[in-house]
Amino acid sequence: MGLAGAPRQRTAAPRDRTPALGPPRSAPRTRPGRTPARRAAGRPARRPPLLALTDLLGLGVPAGWVLHAAAVPGPPAAAAAAVAGLVWTGVRAARGRYADPPPGRPGSFAGPLGDWLVLVGALVVLLAVTGRRPDPATAVLALAPGLVIALAAAGAARWRARTGAARRVLVVGEAAGLDRAVGRLTSVVGHPYAVVAAVPVGEGTPRGQTPVPGRLAPEPADDDVSTVLGGAYAHDADLVLVAPGPRLTGDRLRRLSWGLHDGGIALGVLSELSGTAAGRVRPASAAGLTLLHVAPPLRHGPQAVLKTLVDRSGAALGLLVLAPLFLAVALAVRLSSRGPVFHRQIRHGRHNRPFTMWKFRTMVEDAESRKEQLAPANESEGPMFKMRRDPRVTRIGHALRRTSVDELPQLLNVLRGDMSLVGPRPPLPDEAARYDERELRRLAVRPGLTGLWQVSGRSDLTWQETVRLDLWYVDNWSLTMDLGLLARTVRAVADGRGAY
Repeated sequence: MGLAGAPRQRTAAPRDRTPALGPPRSAPRTRPGRTPARRAAGRPARRPPLLALTDLLGLGVPAGWVLHAAAVPGPPAAAAAAVAGLVWTGVRAARGRYADPPPGRPGSFAGPLGDWLVLVGALVVLLAVTGRRPDPATAVLALAPGLVIALAAAGAARWRARTGAARRVLVVGEAAGLDRAVGRLTSVVGHPYAVVAAVPVGEGTPRGQTPVPGRLAPEPADDDVSTVLGGAYAHDADLVLVAPGPRLTGDRLRRLSWGLHDGGIALGVLSELSGTAAGRVRPASAAGLTLLHVAPPLRHGPQAVLKTLVDRSGAALGLLVLAPLFLAVALAVRLSSRGPVFHRQIRHGRHNRPFTMWKFRTMVEDAESRKEQLAPANESEGPMFKMRRDPRVTRIGHALRRTSVDELPQLLNVLRGDMSLVGPRPPLPDEAARYDERELRRLAVRPGLTGLWQVSGRSDLTWQETVRLDLWYVDNWSLTMDLGLLARTVRAVADGRGAY
């Protein structure tokens, strides 16, 4: 959808706004002060060799110093550090860290962490082949600077993305596509696109107070390009986002692209694959057609196996480390109200199979029998039951829910394989019985202790927003995404928003 960059200052010089209805010329017209080179340089271009050299030296030099200081036996410290640095740079290059990220997708802290884990795994295999056995603490200390530098680079990229100016977007489309695009771009935060105007095709009006500088006829017309360019110039838009439809496709869209590019305006086309991550889409051409190949969701393969290993080992480690906390919470629950320490519920997991889920009890002993009486006070429009001030919740239960400590016994479910550390929340049997085909797709993966909706507002979200986030995760999950969600969960728990 074009490069992200700050909007340019408009000048007082007159512009040539004559539409271009032919193919782009070798010397396209541009708006004064907006040269082709400047358009392409909306943001500083990344320099892969410099970034790769930074990673190579950032890990190799400290690693060599640590290995030399520790007098590690085996090959010379410089040679071992060079190999580690080269492997680190190779891993980062293979995972696309030196490519320019798409607009709206700034550097993620989960990416460097995932790269570093791959590096550790690769070096473990290499050491096993060569028969070397270095001290684990020394090895981790030697590799840590590379991770720190990569995390710092990711943080800098996120800071630049958040402080940089947003793209000024003019949206063009028919009523349904226009309303969808404008509504989502204006209601969702965290992306670099600001809608400044809209040009409907035929009848239709965009949401809110979005200005409408012009309107395209239902059928192709000679003034299509001049209308869109005029609206873009009037509102200083640097990107035209087209929502295709029956009246805006094929030859009409192609001619519009010629005029926009000749006029110095970038063009983006809204895809119907909005629930598909960009990494799963690969463009291709065949017989003069533009094709989008969509990779299937991850269900099997190395990442799925590694996810299972991370789940089981993480759950075992968590149960071991949190044992004192478990004991303290168990005593608090048992002494604060009548009833058992743990609350066991039948939930539905992957492929809609039932299992017993464990939680610390946060409600009174007869909570289930009182649920029907409270049904009229349900604050959720979906099949879930939610009350912001549920009278069944005990005093200690409020604190446990606020901190999400009541969910920690589900580490037992993760260890058993019923659940995962990250995934959609498992529904109750009566909730799953009311799911439609779309909602049932939430059960295509193991349910999780945390997930995308938990770090995006939890119970403050509507049911449809919850389903949309869960379906995004089900179709687009990856191990690096899981690591990022686990990190964001800590902040969500500390914030406590939506926990009740």
